[in-house]
Amino acid sequence: MRILVIGGGGREHALVWKFRQSPMVKEIYCAPGNAGIAELASCIDIGVEDINVLLEFALEKKIDLTVVGPEVPLTLGVVDKFQARGLRIFGPSQKAAEIEGSKAFSKELMEKYKIPTAKYQVFTDSKQAFQFIDEIGIPCVVKADGLAAGKGVIICFSKGEAIAAVEEILLKSKFGKAGEKVVIEEYLVGQEVSMLAFTDGKTVIPMVSAQDHKRVFDNDQGPNTGGMGAYSPAPVYTQEIHEIVLKDILEATVLAMAEEGRIFQGILYAGLMLTEAGPKVLEFNARFGDPETQAVLPRLKSDLIDIMEAVVDGELDKASVEWFNEPAVCVVIAAGGYPEEYENGKIISGLKNVPESVLVFHAGTKKEKENILTNGGRVLGVTALGIDIKEAINKAYQGAEQISFEGAQYRKDIGARALV
Repeated sequence: MRILVIGGGGREHALVWKFRQSPMVKEIYCAPGNAGIAELASCIDIGVEDINVLLEFALEKKIDLTVVGPEVPLTLGVVDKFQARGLRIFGPSQKAAEIEGSKAFSKELMEKYKIPTAKYQVFTDSKQAFQFIDEIGIPCVVKADGLAAGKGVIICFSKGEAIAAVEEILLKSKFGKAGEKVVIEEYLVGQEVSMLAFTDGKTVIPMVSAQDHKRVFDNDQGPNTGGMGAYSPAPVYTQEIHEIVLKDILEATVLAMAEEGRIFQGILYAGLMLTEAGPKVLEFNARFGDPETQAVLPRLKSDLIDIMEAVVDGELDKASVEWFNEPAVCVVIAAGGYPEEYENGKIISGLKNVPESVLVFHAGTKKEKENILTNGGRVLGVTALGIDIKEAINKAYQGAEQISFEGAQYRKDIGARALV
């Protein structure tokens, strides 16, 4: 098989790494890829938003299966365009991807089908938004409606912060078109868990649980990022909770989407808060999470291509999905200044000193002559498996300590909550 992976981050490196293990795969192309992916696949200089160029490439190379990593091409309709030309592609249609592309749509869907989530309202008028902040109370959560690379969610612990967040999104257009609407929600208390599931629009097969670390600094301090690390499984996510999530959230959402004429095929990713009143949805994503994928895929025993083919064929009920018991931990090494301004082009050293048992997934990297350089906010994801969470944490940090570049930063407490 010839595979095309769309994207160029740590998630896509993990996907390519997993595909390389399949006996069915002969060639892998990745657009645009990165320095780490280039060691496993042919990287093609096509941007993830260049849908027509990607389509022509897939037709020219007779690609057997395209796998979409990031959310933007999904919301732009890459799946619809590929399918219209007879190409097999893994991911939801443009209409189905709206579950991530619009938080307002997602919340309205959950309200209509009684899928548990936080109380909310949607606004285009800042004065009405301010009135609702008074009504809902502090703390509250202010979200840009559209895609904002994981940075459009602002948790506000004072009225001043909430007002400033609304002004930044609606009046100052900090997130551009993504901020034409603002969603304001009640603040939920509990532990967050990421649950990703394969679905062909009928059958839902959940993956193993994971917990992401969104804040940039230790002890969940500082601004939200795309994710500074993850571990799997999350011990707080019990079998009892899992059964509720599977029935009342994952399966209910897939049914709801079908009812709305938006059959969802691909990865449905539920960001959950485990509250005293039960699990509630914080948000849905329409693709593999990043960095959750770097912690979850190393635990997958089954052939990922087999599973994806079953999804595309609408035959997921016939697929076998098995997992290794060993926990995994991924520590993200980011550029200095991330998630705000940062510089690219720093030489990365020590990659060859990382123990063989530790995986290094490249995110923001590029190769220039003999050097690997930083080329993004999140630069590398260092992942390790262990007999228990503690061993996986220790191994991941031993790997991370071998790597250095000017301004490198990473959290020192990834997975700590799992040890409590």
